Amino acid sequence: MQVQKFSLNSDREVIVKIVREVLNLFKIRIDPEAPAPEYQSLAVENERLAGRLPRVRTCLRAIRMDGTAAAYVQEAAGHEDEREGAAVHRLIKLNLYHLFREHFSLPPAPWGIMHGVRPTKIVHRLIGQGLDAAAVTDRLMADYETSREKAECITRLAFRQLPFLARSDNRTVSIYVGIPFCLSRCLYCSFPSNVLPGRDVLDRFMAAWKKDLAAVAAAVDKYHFKVQNIYVGGGTPTSLPDEYFAEMLHMVYNAFYGPEIAEFTVEAGRPDSMSPAKIRTMQECHVDRVSVNPQTMQLRTLQRIGRQHTPEAIVQMFRDLRQAGIPHINMDLILGLPGEDAGDVEDTMKKVTALQPDDITLHALALKRGSRLKLQLDEEGSIEIPDDETVQQMSRVAMDYVTRAGLAPYYLYRQGYMSGQLENVGCCRPGGEGMYNIQIMEEHQTILGIGGAATTKVVDFKAGRLKSAFNAKDLTTYLDDIDTYIEKRALLLEEAYGKGEEFSSC
Repeated sequence: MQVQKFSLNSDREVIVKIVREVLNLFKIRIDPEAPAPEYQSLAVENERLAGRLPRVRTCLRAIRMDGTAAAYVQEAAGHEDEREGAAVHRLIKLNLYHLFREHFSLPPAPWGIMHGVRPTKIVHRLIGQGLDAAAVTDRLMADYETSREKAECITRLAFRQLPFLARSDNRTVSIYVGIPFCLSRCLYCSFPSNVLPGRDVLDRFMAAWKKDLAAVAAAVDKYHFKVQNIYVGGGTPTSLPDEYFAEMLHMVYNAFYGPEIAEFTVEAGRPDSMSPAKIRTMQECHVDRVSVNPQTMQLRTLQRIGRQHTPEAIVQMFRDLRQAGIPHINMDLILGLPGEDAGDVEDTMKKVTALQPDDITLHALALKRGSRLKLQLDEEGSIEIPDDETVQQMSRVAMDYVTRAGLAPYYLYRQGYMSGQLENVGCCRPGGEGMYNIQIMEEHQTILGIGGAATTKVVDFKAGRLKSAFNAKDLTTYLDDIDTYIEKRALLLEEAYGKGEEFSSC
């Protein structure tokens, strides 16, 4: 829907943001130069009403191109268990959602107004208040206009996570190791990764990285942390030359591997980065979970998105890892890639499920700023991507194969501008759950980040807050300012855990 002018009775950044989320959800474009607009203007007025519970009235005024005008009003009230500000923001979005749906005949969105990255955190909050599965599902549908399918999915998923989250206390942490290199940059990629540099730059990176690792190892000792999970990601860590990869992984193993370890994961990504030497290194370091990320098993798509391997190479890589005794193998796929349709997804799913991976993560394509795909769509229009309806059909096909393979969702997250208004969902067989994936998504545990673009997330259990420290995304900045990032992380840990004195477990 094209609109020439839009106004809002608030310039507060958070209000502007949440209203924009609803406009984007319904693909309402504000453009004074639109070639064929349906409306001259839309105006939104929100009013906080008096009362014991948060209550918001929203008025939406519309003027069509022929000059006819209309005004629509919607009211909604919050709950006693909601924080005032959060309730008001939710009610503004909910009112707008109803107004556009009811008076502009716009289709429902699968996730309704649930926009955040981690929707299951809402479910865990409701479970913590004593609600059972049926009550949680009803609440999600009423408060967020989430479809029954999505509400039931994340409710089942959250209950499945409970025993895994219970295995962590305030001294249990995970380690994230960021290796910000890839052999090539994929068309859709917006991650802060770099094409693998020469040995001079690699040597500089390793020197900074070793200092970073040593500081985290010292913090683990100082605060008596128990390391539960190690996750080596990127980038593509296996893009490192064999000897660099071996040095890196052995150092991680020596620093953090111990009796509390539940999971040691390496993102291997793509077969052109793998070698027999790297597999031997992973065996030596007791890596028990490896991610193989084909994204698709369609050769023409792999070539289009800049992947330098074939589907057959993916199959061989998977078999090599199985033969090496890696107990858990995850495979990542992307729905909505340029030029693909539901038939392509069905062929990909047949080939992937035939390998019997322990975990399949289905990603909906996210059009991110900074990716070559987004630039080409904006500037050239030379690439066509599937529409929302097609991507939703792709998702149904993929989930049908996943279900028939005996896998079920166990973690989920969302991003902005996702094709089909969908989600990224990890599905696994019973016993194949990725502990790190659960912990990073639910933000239940402190995660210490090492390396380029790595994030440290510190849970302050006393204050009930989570704070983050970010290593630079830019490689040169990370190398030049490594001491600064080490200090920021140390200060964050001291703020949450004190100066290293003993503290009791939760």
